[in-house]
Amino acid sequence: MKTDKSDILTLLRNSEDYLSGQQLCDRFGVTRTAVWKVIKQLKEEGYRIESVSGRGYRLVEGPADRMSASEIASRRQTEWAGRKLYYLDATGSTNTDAKRLGEEGEPHGTVVVADVQTAGKGRRGRSWQTLPGTALSFTLLLRPDFAPDKASMITLVMALSVAEAVEEVSGTSAGIKWPNDIVMNRKKICGMLTEMTMTPEMDEIQYVVVGAGINVNNASAEEFQEEVRSVATSLRMETGRQYNRAALLNQTLMRFEDNYATFLKTLDLSGLRERYEKHLLNQGSQVRVLDPAGEYVGVAEGIDLKGELIVVRENGEKTPVYAGEVSVRGLYGYV
Repeated sequence: MKTDKSDILTLLRNSEDYLSGQQLCDRFGVTRTAVWKVIKQLKEEGYRIESVSGRGYRLVEGPADRMSASEIASRRQTEWAGRKLYYLDATGSTNTDAKRLGEEGEPHGTVVVADVQTAGKGRRGRSWQTLPGTALSFTLLLRPDFAPDKASMITLVMALSVAEAVEEVSGTSAGIKWPNDIVMNRKKICGMLTEMTMTPEMDEIQYVVVGAGINVNNASAEEFQEEVRSVATSLRMETGRQYNRAALLNQTLMRFEDNYATFLKTLDLSGLRERYEKHLLNQGSQVRVLDPAGEYVGVAEGIDLKGELIVVRENGEKTPVYAGEVSVRGLYGYV
């Protein structure tokens, strides 16, 4: 049997005591030399592992932030999200990769993660790039068994999940600029893009990919592309601390599993709306709706059960705003 570095790292991370070399040999059916080679590799990657004769190995601490398939797998606590994982040091777009995997038949819950994205995809054809060691860029592949008109709500489910995960990891509040931008101190730390592919008959969903790019360890605004510097920030810039992106990914996928299960019970946002609106920065604020049919100003009241933003116009009319058709901005700025 091949010695799996991810499995050995997982055992070390979850053990409160030393693991003997013989325990690891018996578990994986390999030689002590094979185990020693994996331990040596992990040490070279920055993991502090104690080796005590007669007792075995113990993980003292890992690198502050390391992105690798082994690191991500060793932290996974989800039931289905990320059980099948593809990690890439660099790629064009994790959404593009996930769609290819969807066409190839990869299962529900498959996750693609990259340290570097050179052509990340955003709404309305926008693109962005990430530097090594800074962002958490990932895409989750889903195979839902519901009508296509429900798919747009997945974006809001992921937005809530990211906001909650960021708060849990950082201890700092995160807001949502409808429908799916995650914001700290009125600046964006995360954007998302959901894409759906239907069956040839166009009546069923074949798969959905939902991608997110979270600015985690960017040290300064100069690390962002010039066109977004005025509105972008990172967890590190806002809190002064560096974060383990694999740990944040695990927390996000755990929150998504829970929130997605709630969504599936009713196929609307009734079970999530209260928590989503607690994070909704637009709520109660004046907004400008950039509608192709004509811009207008109103007050954002909240979301309906379909995830549409309810905007009360100056004449008192309540208008549901669908995310796929329009953009919403604060009256005097981004939020």
